[in-house]
Amino acid sequence: MPFSDSLANRVRTIGRGFAVTTALGAAAGAAAAAYGWWEKDQFEVRQETLPILPEGSDSFRVLHLSDIHFVPGQDKKTQWLQSLSDLKPDLVVNTGDNLSHEQAVDPLISALRPLMEFPGVFVPGSNDYYAPRIKNPAGYFRGPSKLRTDPIKLDWPRLRSAFGMGGWIDLTNRAQSVVLNGLRFDFSGVDDPHLKRERYAGWPRGTVNQDTRPHLRVAVIHAPYQRVLDHFTEAAADLILAGHTHGGQICIPGYGALVSNCDLPTWRAKGLHDWESDGFTTPVNVSGGIGTSRYAPVRIACRPEAVLLTLTARS
Repeated sequence: MPFSDSLANRVRTIGRGFAVTTALGAAAGAAAAAYGWWEKDQFEVRQETLPILPEGSDSFRVLHLSDIHFVPGQDKKTQWLQSLSDLKPDLVVNTGDNLSHEQAVDPLISALRPLMEFPGVFVPGSNDYYAPRIKNPAGYFRGPSKLRTDPIKLDWPRLRSAFGMGGWIDLTNRAQSVVLNGLRFDFSGVDDPHLKRERYAGWPRGTVNQDTRPHLRVAVIHAPYQRVLDHFTEAAADLILAGHTHGGQICIPGYGALVSNCDLPTWRAKGLHDWESDGFTTPVNVSGGIGTSRYAPVRIACRPEAVLLTLTARS
Protein backbone atom coordinates (compact mmCIF):
# COMPACT_ATOMS: atom_id res chain seq x y z
CA MET A 1 0.00 0.00 0.00
CA PRO A 2 1.46 3.38 -0.95
CA PHE A 3 2.52 5.56 1.95
CA SER A 4 -0.01 8.24 1.01
CA ASP A 5 -2.89 5.72 1.15
CA SER A 6 -1.71 4.41 4.55
CA LEU A 7 -1.54 7.94 5.94
CA ALA A 8 -5.00 8.72 4.60
CA ASN A 9 -6.43 5.61 6.29
CA ARG A 10 -4.84 6.60 9.60
CA VAL A 11 -6.29 10.09 9.37
CA ARG A 12 -9.74 8.64 8.67
CA THR A 13 -9.42 6.26 11.63
CA ILE A 14 -8.37 9.06 13.96
CA GLY A 15 -11.21 11.21 12.65
CA ARG A 16 -13.74 8.47 13.30
CA GLY A 17 -12.35 7.99 16.82
CA PHE A 18 -12.55 11.69 17.53
CA ALA A 19 -16.11 11.83 16.23
CA VAL A 20 -17.13 8.89 18.44
CA THR A 21 -15.45 10.45 21.48
CA THR A 22 -17.13 13.78 20.80
CA ALA A 23 -20.51 12.11 20.40
CA LEU A 24 -20.06 10.13 23.62
CA GLY A 25 -19.03 13.30 25.47
CA ALA A 26 -22.04 15.17 24.14
CA ALA A 27 -24.34 12.29 25.10
CA ALA A 28 -22.87 12.17 28.61
CA GLY A 29 -23.28 15.93 28.95
CA ALA A 30 -26.88 15.75 27.80
CA ALA A 31 -27.58 12.91 30.21
CA ALA A 32 -26.04 14.83 33.10
CA ALA A 33 -28.08 17.92 32.22
CA ALA A 34 -31.27 15.86 32.02
CA TYR A 35 -30.53 14.25 35.37
CA GLY A 36 -29.74 17.61 36.94
CA TRP A 37 -33.01 19.05 35.61
CA TRP A 38 -34.87 16.12 37.19
CA GLU A 39 -33.03 16.27 40.53
CA LYS A 40 -33.80 19.97 41.05
CA ASP A 41 -37.42 18.96 41.77
CA GLN A 42 -36.65 16.02 44.08
CA PHE A 43 -37.40 17.95 47.25
CA GLU A 44 -36.43 16.47 50.61
CA VAL A 45 -36.68 17.31 54.30
CA ARG A 46 -33.41 16.77 56.14
CA GLN A 47 -34.05 16.07 59.80
CA GLU A 48 -31.59 16.88 62.58
CA THR A 49 -31.75 16.67 66.37
CA LEU A 50 -29.79 19.12 68.49
CA PRO A 51 -29.68 19.01 72.33
CA ILE A 52 -29.23 22.71 73.12
CA LEU A 53 -32.34 23.69 75.08
CA PRO A 54 -32.23 24.43 78.82
CA GLU A 55 -32.57 21.38 81.04
CA GLY A 56 -36.16 20.26 81.46
CA SER A 57 -37.41 21.95 78.25
CA ASP A 58 -39.84 20.24 75.90
CA SER A 59 -38.63 19.59 72.36
CA PHE A 60 -39.00 22.42 69.86
CA ARG A 61 -39.24 22.07 66.05
CA VAL A 62 -37.57 24.63 63.75
CA LEU A 63 -38.23 24.52 60.02
CA HIS A 64 -35.29 26.11 58.19
CA LEU A 65 -35.99 27.37 54.65
CA SER A 66 -33.40 28.94 52.39
CA ASP A 67 -32.66 29.82 48.76
CA ILE A 68 -36.11 29.15 47.34
CA HIS A 69 -35.20 31.20 44.22
CA PHE A 70 -38.83 31.21 43.11
CA VAL A 71 -39.86 31.59 39.47
CA PRO A 72 -43.53 31.89 38.39
CA GLY A 73 -44.91 28.59 37.16
CA GLN A 74 -42.94 26.35 39.54
CA ASP A 75 -45.95 24.23 40.48
CA LYS A 76 -44.03 21.31 41.98
CA LYS A 77 -42.09 23.65 44.23
CA THR A 78 -45.30 25.44 45.23
CA GLN A 79 -47.05 22.21 46.18
CA TRP A 80 -44.06 21.00 48.16
CA LEU A 81 -43.64 24.29 50.03
CA GLN A 82 -47.32 24.28 50.94
CA SER A 83 -47.06 20.67 52.13
CA LEU A 84 -44.38 21.63 54.67
CA SER A 85 -47.13 23.05 56.88
CA ASP A 86 -48.01 19.43 57.65
CA LEU A 87 -44.80 19.28 59.70
CA LYS A 88 -46.41 21.76 62.13
CA PRO A 89 -43.18 23.51 63.11
CA ASP A 90 -42.98 25.64 66.23
CA LEU A 91 -40.92 28.19 64.28
CA VAL A 92 -40.05 28.89 60.63
CA VAL A 93 -36.66 30.46 59.87
CA ASN A 94 -36.14 31.85 56.34
CA THR A 95 -32.51 32.67 55.53
CA GLY A 96 -33.04 34.50 52.25
CA ASP A 97 -32.69 34.34 48.46
CA ASN A 98 -36.41 33.82 47.98
CA LEU A 99 -36.65 35.19 44.43
CA SER A 100 -35.25 34.45 40.98
CA HIS A 101 -37.64 36.50 38.82
CA GLU A 102 -39.09 40.01 38.79
CA GLN A 103 -42.67 38.63 38.89
CA ALA A 104 -42.11 36.06 41.63
CA VAL A 105 -43.31 37.91 44.73
CA ASP A 106 -47.03 37.11 44.51
CA PRO A 107 -46.72 33.39 43.64
CA LEU A 108 -44.03 32.98 46.29
CA ILE A 109 -46.26 34.47 48.97
CA SER A 110 -49.06 32.15 47.84
CA ALA A 111 -46.70 29.18 48.14
CA LEU A 112 -45.56 30.20 51.64
CA ARG A 113 -48.95 31.30 52.99
CA PRO A 114 -49.68 28.01 54.85
CA LEU A 115 -46.33 28.35 56.64
CA MET A 116 -47.17 31.89 57.74
CA GLU A 117 -49.67 30.35 60.13
CA PHE A 118 -46.63 29.57 62.28
CA PRO A 119 -44.24 32.01 64.01
CA GLY A 120 -41.32 32.95 61.81
CA VAL A 121 -38.21 35.09 61.39
CA PHE A 122 -36.29 36.06 58.25
CA VAL A 123 -33.29 37.82 56.74
CA PRO A 124 -32.68 38.70 53.06
CA GLY A 125 -30.14 37.38 50.59
CA SER A 126 -28.76 39.08 47.50
CA ASN A 127 -31.45 37.48 45.31
CA ASP A 128 -34.15 39.19 47.32
CA TYR A 129 -32.67 42.54 46.30
CA TYR A 130 -31.43 41.76 42.78
CA ALA A 131 -32.38 39.33 40.02
CA PRO A 132 -29.84 36.73 38.87
CA ARG A 133 -28.01 37.28 35.60
CA ILE A 134 -26.59 34.86 33.04
CA LYS A 135 -23.00 34.03 33.96
CA ASN A 136 -20.32 31.47 33.21
CA PRO A 137 -20.61 28.68 35.85
CA ALA A 138 -16.83 28.26 35.74
CA GLY A 139 -16.58 31.68 37.37
CA TYR A 140 -17.55 30.16 40.73
CA PHE A 141 -14.20 28.33 40.78
CA ARG A 142 -12.44 31.71 40.81
CA GLY A 143 -14.16 32.76 44.03
CA PRO A 144 -17.51 34.02 45.31
CA SER A 145 -19.85 35.59 42.78
CA LYS A 146 -19.93 39.38 42.52
CA LEU A 147 -22.75 41.86 42.02
CA ARG A 148 -22.81 43.51 38.60
CA THR A 149 -22.65 47.27 38.27
CA ASP A 150 -26.11 47.36 36.64
CA PRO A 151 -28.22 45.00 38.78
CA ILE A 152 -31.92 44.37 38.13
CA LYS A 153 -33.76 45.35 41.30
CA LEU A 154 -36.43 43.08 42.76
CA ASP A 155 -39.40 44.17 44.86
CA TRP A 156 -37.86 43.30 48.21
CA PRO A 157 -39.86 45.98 50.08
CA ARG A 158 -43.13 44.32 49.07
CA LEU A 159 -41.85 40.84 49.94
CA ARG A 160 -40.59 42.06 53.32
CA SER A 161 -43.93 43.73 53.97
CA ALA A 162 -45.81 40.54 53.08
CA PHE A 163 -43.64 38.51 55.44
CA GLY A 164 -44.25 41.05 58.18
CA MET A 165 -48.01 41.12 57.61
CA GLY A 166 -47.91 37.33 57.82
CA GLY A 167 -46.43 37.62 61.29
CA TRP A 168 -42.80 36.85 60.53
CA ILE A 169 -40.17 39.00 62.23
CA ASP A 170 -37.60 40.91 60.16
CA LEU A 171 -34.11 40.38 61.63
CA THR A 172 -32.23 42.49 59.08
CA ASN A 173 -29.40 43.96 61.18
CA ARG A 174 -31.58 43.81 64.27
CA ALA A 175 -32.29 41.73 67.34
CA GLN A 176 -35.54 40.74 69.01
CA SER A 177 -36.76 38.47 71.81
CA VAL A 178 -39.80 36.22 71.42
CA VAL A 179 -41.36 33.76 73.85
CA LEU A 180 -42.38 30.55 72.09
CA ASN A 181 -43.78 27.48 73.85
CA GLY A 182 -42.67 28.90 77.18
CA LEU A 183 -39.06 29.43 76.07
CA ARG A 184 -37.49 32.82 75.41
CA PHE A 185 -35.63 33.04 72.09
CA ASP A 186 -33.13 35.87 71.66
CA PHE A 187 -32.67 36.37 67.92
CA SER A 188 -29.96 38.40 66.22
CA GLY A 189 -29.81 38.70 62.43
CA VAL A 190 -27.79 40.49 59.77
CA ASP A 191 -28.27 41.70 56.23
CA ASP A 192 -26.55 39.66 53.53
CA PRO A 193 -22.80 39.21 54.20
CA HIS A 194 -22.34 38.27 50.52
CA LEU A 195 -23.10 41.93 49.76
CA LYS A 196 -21.08 43.02 52.82
CA ARG A 197 -24.21 44.55 54.36
CA GLU A 198 -24.01 42.90 57.76
CA ARG A 199 -24.26 45.20 60.80
CA TYR A 200 -24.34 43.60 64.21
CA ALA A 201 -27.15 44.57 66.55
CA GLY A 202 -25.96 42.41 69.43
CA TRP A 203 -28.46 40.43 71.49
CA PRO A 204 -31.76 41.81 72.78
CA ARG A 205 -31.35 43.76 75.97
CA GLY A 206 -33.48 43.35 79.09
CA THR A 207 -36.28 40.84 79.23
CA VAL A 208 -39.62 40.25 77.60
CA ASN A 209 -42.26 41.50 80.06
CA GLN A 210 -39.74 41.02 82.85
CA ASP A 211 -39.42 37.39 81.83
CA THR A 212 -36.68 35.56 83.73
CA ARG A 213 -37.10 32.13 82.19
CA PRO A 214 -34.17 30.36 80.43
CA HIS A 215 -33.44 31.61 76.95
CA LEU A 216 -31.75 30.52 73.72
CA ARG A 217 -29.58 32.73 71.52
CA VAL A 218 -30.11 32.13 67.79
CA ALA A 219 -28.22 33.95 65.01
CA VAL A 220 -29.83 34.15 61.57
CA ILE A 221 -27.76 34.97 58.46
CA HIS A 222 -27.88 34.35 54.73
CA ALA A 223 -24.29 33.77 53.60
CA PRO A 224 -22.07 31.88 56.09
CA TYR A 225 -18.86 33.84 55.68
CA GLN A 226 -16.27 32.95 58.29
CA ARG A 227 -16.09 36.49 59.69
CA VAL A 228 -19.81 36.33 60.52
CA LEU A 229 -19.64 32.83 61.97
CA ASP A 230 -16.68 33.95 64.11
CA HIS A 231 -18.59 36.98 65.36
CA PHE A 232 -21.68 35.09 66.47
CA THR A 233 -19.70 32.17 67.88
CA GLU A 234 -17.61 34.53 70.00
CA ALA A 235 -20.84 36.30 71.00
CA ALA A 236 -21.98 33.02 72.57
CA ALA A 237 -24.75 32.10 70.12
CA ASP A 238 -26.39 28.77 70.89
CA LEU A 239 -27.24 28.16 67.22
CA ILE A 240 -26.48 29.77 63.84
CA LEU A 241 -28.70 29.23 60.81
CA ALA A 242 -27.50 30.06 57.28
CA GLY A 243 -28.00 29.23 53.59
CA HIS A 244 -26.54 30.68 50.37
CA THR A 245 -24.25 27.79 49.36
CA HIS A 246 -26.87 25.60 47.63
CA GLY A 247 -24.84 22.77 49.15
CA GLY A 248 -22.51 23.22 46.19
CA GLN A 249 -25.41 22.54 43.77
CA ILE A 250 -23.22 20.47 41.42
CA CYS A 251 -21.52 17.88 43.61
CA ILE A 252 -19.42 14.78 43.03
CA PRO A 253 -20.95 11.63 44.55
CA GLY A 254 -18.77 10.37 47.37
CA TYR A 255 -16.84 13.65 47.51
CA GLY A 256 -19.33 16.48 47.85
CA ALA A 257 -19.31 20.15 46.94
CA LEU A 258 -16.69 21.72 44.69
CA VAL A 259 -17.58 25.32 45.63
CA SER A 260 -19.42 27.12 48.45
CA ASN A 261 -19.71 30.60 46.83
CA CYS A 262 -18.13 32.12 49.94
CA ASP A 263 -15.06 31.45 52.08
CA LEU A 264 -16.67 28.53 53.89
CA PRO A 265 -14.75 25.26 53.37
CA THR A 266 -16.56 23.14 50.80
CA TRP A 267 -17.01 20.22 53.19
CA ARG A 268 -19.16 22.55 55.30
CA ALA A 269 -21.29 23.69 52.34
CA LYS A 270 -24.28 21.75 53.67
CA GLY A 271 -25.26 20.20 56.97
CA LEU A 272 -25.03 20.64 60.72
CA HIS A 273 -21.49 21.27 61.99
CA ASP A 274 -19.77 22.82 64.99
CA TRP A 275 -17.96 26.10 64.34
CA GLU A 276 -15.02 27.00 66.59
CA SER A 277 -13.61 30.48 67.17
CA ASP A 278 -11.45 31.86 69.97
CA GLY A 279 -12.27 29.01 72.31
CA PHE A 280 -16.02 29.10 71.68
CA THR A 281 -18.04 26.49 69.79
CA THR A 282 -21.47 26.93 68.19
CA PRO A 283 -23.51 24.52 66.05
CA VAL A 284 -24.15 25.90 62.55
CA ASN A 285 -26.79 24.56 60.21
CA VAL A 286 -26.12 25.41 56.56
CA SER A 287 -29.11 24.62 54.37
CA GLY A 288 -28.43 23.09 50.98
CA GLY A 289 -31.26 25.27 49.69
CA ILE A 290 -34.50 24.68 47.85
CA GLY A 291 -33.97 26.26 44.44
CA THR A 292 -31.43 27.34 41.86
CA SER A 293 -30.81 30.39 39.74
CA ARG A 294 -33.30 30.47 36.88
CA TYR A 295 -30.27 30.43 34.55
CA ALA A 296 -28.75 27.26 36.04
CA PRO A 297 -31.77 25.05 36.82
CA VAL A 298 -29.93 21.83 37.66
CA ARG A 299 -28.72 20.02 40.76
CA ILE A 300 -26.45 16.99 40.78
CA ALA A 301 -25.85 14.84 43.90
CA CYS A 302 -27.34 17.70 45.93
CA ARG A 303 -31.11 17.47 46.21
CA PRO A 304 -33.10 20.54 47.25
CA GLU A 305 -33.96 20.54 50.93
CA ALA A 306 -35.75 22.12 53.81
CA VAL A 307 -34.35 21.29 57.24
CA LEU A 308 -36.40 20.27 60.27
CA LEU A 309 -34.31 20.84 63.39
CA THR A 310 -35.70 19.24 66.54
CA LEU A 311 -34.19 21.07 69.49
CA THR A 312 -34.12 19.03 72.70
CA ALA A 313 -32.98 19.63 76.28
CA ARG A 314 -29.33 19.33 77.21
CA SER A 315 -28.63 16.08 79.02
